[in-house]
Amino acid sequence: MTPEELIARHGLEPLPFEGGRFRQTWAGPPDTASGHPVGTAIIMLLTSAAGDFSALHRLPTDEVWHFYQGDPLDLLLLHPDGTDELRILGDGDGEEFQLVVRAGTWMGARVRDGGEWSLFGTTMAPGFLESDYEGGDPDVLAARYPQQAELIRRLCRV
Repeated sequence: MTPEELIARHGLEPLPFEGGRFRQTWAGPPDTASGHPVGTAIIMLLTSAAGDFSALHRLPTDEVWHFYQGDPLDLLLLHPDGTDELRILGDGDGEEFQLVVRAGTWMGARVRDGGEWSLFGTTMAPGFLESDYEGGDPDVLAARYPQQAELIRRLCRV
C-alpha cells in the first residue's frame, strides 16, 4: 500500500502540532473526577517525507505505542532524570512491536532512515485531551540533553 491509500482507507487527517496523519479510533466515557475519557486510542501514519515526523512532546499519562505495518520508527525518549534512549518500534530483529512511554517523558519519532512509511497506534488511560500536549522547545531540550542536540532539533517544530 502507499501512504495515500492508507490515508484514504483509514480516514486519516493531519495531526495538529505533533505532525503526521491520524484518526482517533476510540474514546471511552469521561471520568467524572478528572474530566478525561477513561482511555483513548489512535492510529497514525508517518512517512519519510520532509517535515513528516512526530514532534517532541510530553504527556502527563503513560502512552502505549503499537506497531502495525510498514517500516520501523525511531523513537527518541528524553527521560525526566536526564537520561535518553533511542527505541525502535517495528517487527524486525532488535525492534519492539509495542512499548510504553512513561508519563513526563519527552518523545518524538520519525520513520527510520531508508524507510518509506510506518502505520502505528497509541493508547492512553486515562485518555488524551488536547490540553495534555506539551510541545518541546529545541533550545531548552538541547541544553538539558546535549548528547541528543542534533536529533532534538530535527524533531522539533519551533
